[in-house]
Amino acid sequence: MRCSAAATRVRTGGRHGAVLTSQQAAWNRGDLEGYMRGYVQSEALVFTSGGNIRRGWAETFAKYKARYGSDPSTMGTLAFEILGVQSLGADGAIVLGRWALTNTPVAGRGIFSVALERTQSGWLVVHDHTSSAPPVGAGPPGSISDGKPEPPATP
Repeated sequence: MRCSAAATRVRTGGRHGAVLTSQQAAWNRGDLEGYMRGYVQSEALVFTSGGNIRRGWAETFAKYKARYGSDPSTMGTLAFEILGVQSLGADGAIVLGRWALTNTPVAGRGIFSVALERTQSGWLVVHDHTSSAPPVGAGPPGSISDGKPEPPATP
């Protein structure tokens, strides 16, 4: 992801991007509870990452809290870049993007796809699939992790 410490890289995804913009702002304030407001607060939430499947808001929140804590010094700086939004009718969408986490011992970067659903509370993430890219320099030449800049994203 080509973003600096300025964590304002969320490219507008319209009403869908607003969820991620709010989550990014909350994260960067050290407000984990605010970040979690972007997820549907139910057992229907599915979060997949690192070969694991987590079900439910409470399990997802507990895992975030255990890994990142809940203040800016441990959470770092989060930036999202929205690459595309695919509508799934009037009440659903898939958002594809990149993420980067800096200024923390658990810094990283990768890609995500989230399924959003329009609820009575507004648009919320109901399914999150997040993956991490290998550390820079760990991959073969021409790979995403070879240390060379990635080609620009297509609109």
